[in-house]
Amino acid sequence: MSCPMLRSLCRSTLKSVLLKTHHCKQFVKLRSSLGSARFVTTDESDKPDVQKRIPRAGHFRSAWDVMKEEFEGMKTMKPPGTVVPRETDVLIIGGGVVGSSVAYWLKHEDPAGSNVTVIERDPVYTRASSMLSWEGINFRSSIPENVQLSLYTSDFLRDIKQHLNVLHEASPDVQFNHQGYLLLAEEKDAERLAEDVVMQQDLGARVVLLTKRQLTERYPWMDFEGIECGSLGLEGEGWLDPWSYLRALKQKNISLGVKYVHGELTGFELVEIETDGPVKFKLDAGVTRTPDGREHETKFCLAINCAGPWAADVAEMARVGTGEGDLAVPLPVEPRKRYAFVNHLPSGPKLDCPLVKDPSGLFFHREGFGGHYVCGLDPVSEVDEPVIANFEVDFGFYDEKVLPKLTKRVPEFSKSNLKTAWAGYKDHNIVDQSPVIGPHPYLRNFLFANGLEGQGLQYSAGIGRALMEYILDNGYKVAKLDRFHFDRFLVDDPEQEQLTG
Repeated sequence: MSCPMLRSLCRSTLKSVLLKTHHCKQFVKLRSSLGSARFVTTDESDKPDVQKRIPRAGHFRSAWDVMKEEFEGMKTMKPPGTVVPRETDVLIIGGGVVGSSVAYWLKHEDPAGSNVTVIERDPVYTRASSMLSWEGINFRSSIPENVQLSLYTSDFLRDIKQHLNVLHEASPDVQFNHQGYLLLAEEKDAERLAEDVVMQQDLGARVVLLTKRQLTERYPWMDFEGIECGSLGLEGEGWLDPWSYLRALKQKNISLGVKYVHGELTGFELVEIETDGPVKFKLDAGVTRTPDGREHETKFCLAINCAGPWAADVAEMARVGTGEGDLAVPLPVEPRKRYAFVNHLPSGPKLDCPLVKDPSGLFFHREGFGGHYVCGLDPVSEVDEPVIANFEVDFGFYDEKVLPKLTKRVPEFSKSNLKTAWAGYKDHNIVDQSPVIGPHPYLRNFLFANGLEGQGLQYSAGIGRALMEYILDNGYKVAKLDRFHFDRFLVDDPEQEQLTG
């Protein structure tokens, strides 16, 4: 063999060896970035950069960013695009009973035609209003639309196994107690209460008006001093386990394809539009921060604010209350703190004990069959409102405000012992104490389901159904909710609620 041929062969062999060595090194780095147990490296330079902001659909991403996401997905088994979708048809902010009900009805009516994503920052619902509420279902409202929403939710819960059953899962049981509500009224409110009862009966609610004598005969263990009459629910009213209800909704939604995202909405992306109206932009995407610190943009067609007591914060992200002109009008919803106390009285009222609501703001109802009762007080003046800085319970509130009113109405409670308590927030409408439901008059792809005054449980199914009808059918059927639209705050047309149940 000639020397030139030998030199050529050596060069070829050396080139092949070097190429294979290079490929091997690249393979080692790749396996290291994917978490391989066989190929381990501690070189931080080999780890892919973390992309802090993942853009929404329709926005440019470099091939390098796409490849990094794919490689990271192989390692975590959760590619970033599947943790938070880059686009969706409907983005719901708040995954409590109201937000989950809206998601349910959208997917129930249009299972294949719409993608629904729910953003929830507290997936175990430790701060959710409905989970910490003592409220249940009642039809005692002075506004007909509220009664219709409550009636619909009551019917929904009656047929809950038909609505929320999931294959291979236990049938939902919300542990509904059918004892009803008893709303008491003083002489000055008696005529209004009687008018409300007639209206509620006309809408199909089984409620009756009881005189003071009838109340005394029916509940001899209660002192009705200062009470002129009361309205009692005979069917469809009561209280339930909110966690079981929410769990059933969420489980059904996931089976229908609803995407629940653990994260916190931090803002909206806006796009300019050509219009003759005063607002020259629309909401285009929501920005969600996940627990790993990343921000994800999700492009949407509609966003629905179901954020409960924090709804005004979400509205401000959409420039509602911080913009110019009519956008300077804020969503008038703020958190109000409420306490629920549990006391023990073996000799107390038994199965005939309804959920009693007193004109003083006092409420109480039986809890279980072991002599336990849940009680509390809705302050009737701003001076008595608890501080909302935290979830701590002021037990002095029970001793000074709740117990005296409780023992006055039911003297036997003077022998009770306080066992435990908790605190929660309700979403209070400071203008007219009525719901805010439907679209913003200028941001037409931004809808509200707020200001429910702690009544989210009893309105949930009705609101979910109504918003679905508005979105898919361009109108309401279950109840005409136009009077609850945001534009009433622009024309000074409050819907003052009285004698609410």
